[in-house]
Amino acid sequence: MPASTFSLDRLRIVLVGTSHPGNIGGAARAMKNMGLSDLVLVTPRCDVHCSESISRASGADEILAAARVHDTLDAALGDATLAVGASARSRTLPWPMITPRQLGEGLSAEMGHESARVALVFGREDTGLTNAELQRCHRHVHIPTNPDFSSLNLAAAVQVLAYECRQAWLASAPNGTDREDDAPFGTEWDSPLADHADLERFFEHMERALIAIDFHDPDNPRQLMARLRRLYLRARPDRMEINILRGILTAMEKSARNR
Repeated sequence: MPASTFSLDRLRIVLVGTSHPGNIGGAARAMKNMGLSDLVLVTPRCDVHCSESISRASGADEILAAARVHDTLDAALGDATLAVGASARSRTLPWPMITPRQLGEGLSAEMGHESARVALVFGREDTGLTNAELQRCHRHVHIPTNPDFSSLNLAAAVQVLAYECRQAWLASAPNGTDREDDAPFGTEWDSPLADHADLERFFEHMERALIAIDFHDPDNPRQLMARLRRLYLRARPDRMEINILRGILTAMEKSARNR
């Protein structure tokens, strides 16, 4: 798999519910410093293009101007094949947690396929990401700060992760030689990884099928779907595998109707 397919253009910064325009401008500046350009905003709680955001962008105005705004995180992730949520922890269920350095070190492998898209998701300044939003992410990343003063400005958090991504890009092989360890599973894979939209349709289908066979009670969920999300996001299924799994779910639903 050619290492040269690693491109910063396929890294997306997603800001959820940002309330201060200066933080959006500061995030855009941090992105431009590190060579990133894809900024997506989910239900911002401020004027994205006000004088304060433009001032804090300090020359990264084109990133602000091109920023896309979505009403939901699902729409913002869309074609992302890997979503990483910035968080100290999941408050209800343990989730795979990595450091910023580990994030960077794994990017060369993630970017081994030209269809790969990586989204780094940042939450609200006051409350961060909700548990439901964190459960849309394959992994969580935690920036190890001083425990006596752990609060980190949003733009600063974007800068830290963007820096690690740039270091990984600079370290990637420039000559495009084939390297098996640049593929997500240690070898060139036969089908593209499932993206966020594929996975969300799969999870919705799974929940319907589990209800149909009386395995899942939505009135008493007991974290069932959250745990199944964690399982399949950790497994990183490809599109063909998702199609197979959805075929199984369809057969389960048909059997339940016939019964």
